[in-house]
Amino acid sequence: MRPRFWLIAWVAFATACGSRNPGLRLTTLDSSVQKPSNVAVYFTVDTDAGEPVAGLTAEQFRIYEDGQLVSTFESKQTILNPEVAAEHFTLLLVDMSGSVSESGDVPAIVDAARAFSDRVGKYQRVAVYAFDGRPDIQRVSDFTARGASVEAGAARLDSFRTKDPSTNLNGAVIKGLEVLDRRLARADAPLRFGTLVIFTDGTDRAARVVRDDLMAAVDATEHEIYVIGVGAEIDSGELGNIGRAGVILTKDRAEIANAFEQAAARIEAMSQRYYLLGYCSPARAGVHEVTIEAVHDGKSGSLSYEFDAAGFRPDCDPTKPPRFSLKRPKPRVD
Repeated sequence: MRPRFWLIAWVAFATACGSRNPGLRLTTLDSSVQKPSNVAVYFTVDTDAGEPVAGLTAEQFRIYEDGQLVSTFESKQTILNPEVAAEHFTLLLVDMSGSVSESGDVPAIVDAARAFSDRVGKYQRVAVYAFDGRPDIQRVSDFTARGASVEAGAARLDSFRTKDPSTNLNGAVIKGLEVLDRRLARADAPLRFGTLVIFTDGTDRAARVVRDDLMAAVDATEHEIYVIGVGAEIDSGELGNIGRAGVILTKDRAEIANAFEQAAARIEAMSQRYYLLGYCSPARAGVHEVTIEAVHDGKSGSLSYEFDAAGFRPDCDPTKPPRFSLKRPKPRVD
């Protein structure tokens, strides 16, 4: 069953995660083991209800090897900068069909897109594209460097000229996913994640792409997809099917700014749910099970996996960047 609204579907890329006590859910994304005795794990922390948990410190994690607590003094555990392991890209795709461009809402949309891009751009690389009834989406601003100001790029929406007043929503979603595929394929980080955020005030009218092809693309992608739907013509069921990571829907066009703000806040929180924990293992040989437990607000959760300590020795620096396997997504072929 496809999740609705802010119910999130999580994907575990490595080991299955467990929970010693209900409350938190830890999901392993990748792990690294390298000499002299470095162990690093890249993972997310969420509540059992699917809410992201941000801002945890190294002291809120406990590390166990073979069921025995590893001393923080012995392991030198630390939270590493996750930017050494992963890059995150968000593409904001804005409906600029005739019903939008002639509605008088463009100034509000431009302001909302600027605020969204500025907030999300502190944590991710953000690009802004627009669509109308044409087959292709139109680039407004390219992916920025993380933390760079992106307000100027989003402001270019104000000068966008609609050339086909129809709404090619289905085709725009597919094209947006393709842009993310290509950008992630060029990223240098071993782990990369894409998010597509779509703003629209209606449904597909152009009929350039049939619904089955749209849903096949949505089902096939690993990117998160959010939808902001505003206006009297939105189809909550259809937009809910597209926005598998979450949707914000309102009939009130005066709520455009608030809808964008909600989406930005959600993505900001999701950006901070990623953790890269490194430590120095006391093991010097053999295969061991490491368990990482997080504790927050009286809740806890854990993940476990095995590693081989063959050839491990002292003089470990826990801040050493991990070596994750390169995961390059394959660009979609038309």
